[in-house]
Amino acid sequence: MTDIHTETDTGAAEEEAALYGSNPMADNPEFAAHPQPIFKMLRDETPVMSVPMGAGPGVLLTRKAEMFKALRDDMPVMSVDMPSGAKGVVLTRKDDIMSALRQPDVFSSNMDAVDLKNHRPMIPLQIDPPEHKKFRKLLDPIFAPRKMAAMEDEVAALVNRLIDGFIDDGEVDFAKRFSIPFPSQVFLTLLGLPLEELDRFLAMKDGIIRPDHVTGTRYGAKEAQDHQQKVADATYEYFEMVLDDREKERRDDLLSRFLDAEVEGDRLSRNDILDICFLFLIAGLDTVTATLDCMYSFLAQNPEHRRQLVEDPALIPNAIEEMLRWETPVMTIARVAVADYELGGCPVHEGDQVMVLIGSANTDEAEFPDGDQVRFDREVNPHIAFGGGIHRCLGSHLARMELRVALREWHRRIPEYELEPGHTLVYTPGIRSIDTFPLRFTAAT
Repeated sequence: MTDIHTETDTGAAEEEAALYGSNPMADNPEFAAHPQPIFKMLRDETPVMSVPMGAGPGVLLTRKAEMFKALRDDMPVMSVDMPSGAKGVVLTRKDDIMSALRQPDVFSSNMDAVDLKNHRPMIPLQIDPPEHKKFRKLLDPIFAPRKMAAMEDEVAALVNRLIDGFIDDGEVDFAKRFSIPFPSQVFLTLLGLPLEELDRFLAMKDGIIRPDHVTGTRYGAKEAQDHQQKVADATYEYFEMVLDDREKERRDDLLSRFLDAEVEGDRLSRNDILDICFLFLIAGLDTVTATLDCMYSFLAQNPEHRRQLVEDPALIPNAIEEMLRWETPVMTIARVAVADYELGGCPVHEGDQVMVLIGSANTDEAEFPDGDQVRFDREVNPHIAFGGGIHRCLGSHLARMELRVALREWHRRIPEYELEPGHTLVYTPGIRSIDTFPLRFTAAT
């Protein structure tokens, strides 16, 4: 088994707090770049103190090395206090996490769980049963495996067109030339939105998901929240305009389909469609990009694993699942308790914010005895990178197809590549994407 390249700096907690502000889990680029050792320590020990997290609690990580494993072992379910007095719970073990994700009647995904300045619950993410089921019944078939497989040739052609644009250069900014435009073009085409407005859509998405990153302020700062609200409002206004246009003239796209769709005999309301579009925009333009960034960062810095894919492309599907497990681009998801409960011996009270560390679950030794090793031959891989329970990612089949095609076509044409020497990758907070990602490569002959 080859060693995994994960350079980490073990600077003091006081230096972290001064540099990254009050919420290192959201703001600390070291945590975003190399979360696995931190997951490990959190599962074993309790070097934790309360910090603000906007609408919910957070934890201040006072050490980095093996932190998530430590908390899993010694305090897998931990109660934390916000400075405002609000209560919260952090979950690190997979068993506890799955218990929470499978009980939406106790651990809700409603608007109190996450505040993105949306006007109403995002559909279907922030809708709980029984209403949730009727929306999934409408939306799940759109992203069914058979429909995604039918898109594969078209997606492969897109991948190769993008590669054609830089293959003679020997170097590329992977983010700007591939990981952003590839999944974005796929998703915008599905929705029926103009590709030439991609920059506008990306600005919307970033302004909603990571306003602190966009404004250059600390997590939860007023300037960031004001920007987030402004962008959220503008997003609704944009989709109102597009839907007005589709009302006049239908097209072969999802937006037109939504206007004619029915759920249990009732047409979708305009607000229903807007709330679906709000979620689709931020999810469809971010998660696959971040996953590509994480996977290619790993492969660029671990050539032994990369060569396995070049020599045996049949490994690609397994490799995707293993890198999803190891990297977990979306490290945490949020819930809010809507009833009193006890989990892992820790009381959870109605109104508590619940931080679910799915990245920790994906390296939990109780589920993965060799979870600190990246194995492309892993046959059983019950990771939850796409979440779990009824709110499991709606677009997981689309994402897997895009990742499979990208890895297959890229490594067929560009088998050798590395991170530009001397460059340090910086990951965005929360969802682990990379703004600048310079690669040097040698194309196949």
